[in-house]
Amino acid sequence: MCVQDYAGWCDKLEGESFPADNGFMKVVRRGPIGVCAAVNAFNVPLLMLAFKAAPCLAAGNTMVMKASEKTPLSSLFFGKIATEAGLPPGVLNLVNGPGSTGAMLASHMEIRKISFTGSVGTGKKIAQMAAASNLKRVTLELGGKSPSIVFPDANLENAVRWCTRGIVANSGQVCIASSRVYVHRDVKDRFVAAMKAAFEALEPAFGDPHAATTTIGPLVDKLQFDRVSHLVQSGKKQATLVTGGGALKDTGCWLRPTIFVDPAPDATVYREEIFGPVVVISEFTDEDDVVARANDTPFGLSGAVFTQDINRALRVSSRIESGTVCINCCTMVDIQVPLGGQKSSGWGRELGKYGIESYCETQTVFIK
Repeated sequence: MCVQDYAGWCDKLEGESFPADNGFMKVVRRGPIGVCAAVNAFNVPLLMLAFKAAPCLAAGNTMVMKASEKTPLSSLFFGKIATEAGLPPGVLNLVNGPGSTGAMLASHMEIRKISFTGSVGTGKKIAQMAAASNLKRVTLELGGKSPSIVFPDANLENAVRWCTRGIVANSGQVCIASSRVYVHRDVKDRFVAAMKAAFEALEPAFGDPHAATTTIGPLVDKLQFDRVSHLVQSGKKQATLVTGGGALKDTGCWLRPTIFVDPAPDATVYREEIFGPVVVISEFTDEDDVVARANDTPFGLSGAVFTQDINRALRVSSRIESGTVCINCCTMVDIQVPLGGQKSSGWGRELGKYGIESYCETQTVFIK
């Protein structure tokens, strides 16, 4: 769908003209940047390929793309399909390799732009290498610790459904995951009980990705499983465990969906991105206080507000420091509107016209 949408943009990258009110006619035209590169994370490789390659090619550029070394096969299969569809050689180039391969792309003197999705630490390194080489353009879509705020007048059934989906989808390996939930004291007990039941009802959905009954797969590998498990163990010392907190199976990398409540302000599970099915629930009573706590993070990728008061919804959502804010839903992405972060969650935007414009170079022409 994303590829199809950007195919429609190929003939819509219009220029602009301005009247010759000072004796000069001014024309602004858009053209391709040239050779671009992309380095993707492991969690949704085909989506990232589409988010980056489709606007890049539609704007007239070529692309060199590196999938994560953990999940390269779907991108390679897409390349096979693109070749069979008649895409000319050299337009979309897929390479594999470890982090050093991505470093070579970020440092390459003939690459004019690089787009990266992944961790904040790696994003900073790519920005440094891009600047130190040929000052290539950089788009970064990095980490998140997204807050959801549930007010006492919210539809609790709806809020629980969305907040559950927002943390267990893809086993929590989503940068926009709703990993911090703030619930008003008046409804906290009911919300926590309902979310606990929802989490525990999901356990049969976790399993072998090849099985027809499986809708949620494992963590990507043993390294990620061990990292998330270590964070969960630290959470048991810094917050109250409600459900989950251990391995779901005797073998493999499945982790039980986990809920912590009432974390210490400096709790690791509350402050750091976990990238697993682990949510931390805190209570609040005051609107200004909860907005301040929601914004008290280096991240700013996504957020959500649950309330039936439209004035409160618009007021609070405008104060959340994030690239996306959802009202009575969470973790939404749509190809028509921009995706990206504030603060340490990234530079630039992907999707929609904003995404394709980032792959265009503008040129101003003066005509006497």
